[in-house]
Amino acid sequence: NDINVGSAVATENGLLVVVQKNTDKSPLSVIAQDNKEMIGRAREGKVHPDDVSGGTFSVSNLGIYGVDQFTAIINPPEAAILAIGGIHQVPVVVDGELTIGTRMKATISVDHRVSDGAEGAEYMVRFKQVLENPMRLLV
Repeated sequence: NDINVGSAVATENGLLVVVQKNTDKSPLSVIAQDNKEMIGRAREGKVHPDDVSGGTFSVSNLGIYGVDQFTAIINPPEAAILAIGGIHQVPVVVDGELTIGTRMKATISVDHRVSDGAEGAEYMVRFKQVLENPMRLLV
């Protein structure tokens, strides 16, 4: 019933997943502020217990480290995790013409005890749509 999205954070003491609660019901400004505060506390070693509990879905971005693609491991008891790779300019064909396009690889891992591959695929289709038209996040 709850959608609480975790974000993987690299710290000096290892990886932590901070969890933004009720993400589906929160405006982007609240999500951004919550994450900024929790990530700051995590990096300072001052994380609150509530910051790292209750996750239902996580996001891991290794693209910032130059990683093109990877498969993230689900953090139990979460239902899924989204792995984000780096953004690169690559040659692409558009309407039969070779041009330069910007591409990013993303992979979802889904716990099939909670959901299934079809639901994961639907999520990825929607994720792609939002990335291609980010104004949809504001509507």
